[in-house]
Amino acid sequence: MTELRLAHTAQLVGAERRAARALLDVAFDGNMSDQDWEHAKGGMHALVWDGQRLIAHGSVVQRRLLHGGRALRAGYVEGVGVHPDRRGEGHAGQVMAALEAIIRRGYDLGALSSSEMAIGFYTARGWQPWRGTSAVLAPEGLRRTPEDDDGIFVLPVEVPLDLGGELACDWRDGDVW
Repeated sequence: MTELRLAHTAQLVGAERRAARALLDVAFDGNMSDQDWEHAKGGMHALVWDGQRLIAHGSVVQRRLLHGGRALRAGYVEGVGVHPDRRGEGHAGQVMAALEAIIRRGYDLGALSSSEMAIGFYTARGWQPWRGTSAVLAPEGLRRTPEDDDGIFVLPVEVPLDLGGELACDWRDGDVW
């Protein structure tokens, strides 16, 4: 029997944080950097436990996205992963349903950067591909991020979006999207 737990990063005890990081290392086949893990902290985590074993994780953190002349409060999805031996059982959907509920109640929009493998999963859930250009508000100013143009997805909530316009994210170390 699995159990979903929602908790803010500050509520995760050391063992839970270590379990989440270890799970993501396995789920991403060793490609979860320290910066990627840092990006997943500071917001709400959805954790699916099977007894004492963490089998799925995802988090939503607040970011500022610039669009249409406005700074929008975005619920940005990070660190969605399921243990490889538990994939295909609906755990990623359970995690995303919890995170999407948080986004719909607390943010202007949801956003995420998807791997090629997960695009169908997100679009089936109603996430829309960003068709316009992407950028980052870097220390030197606004800078285009054309390498990210095809992997950004949004979940419209409160604010009308021009999906063919420009979308810029706030700066952070590592992958900006």
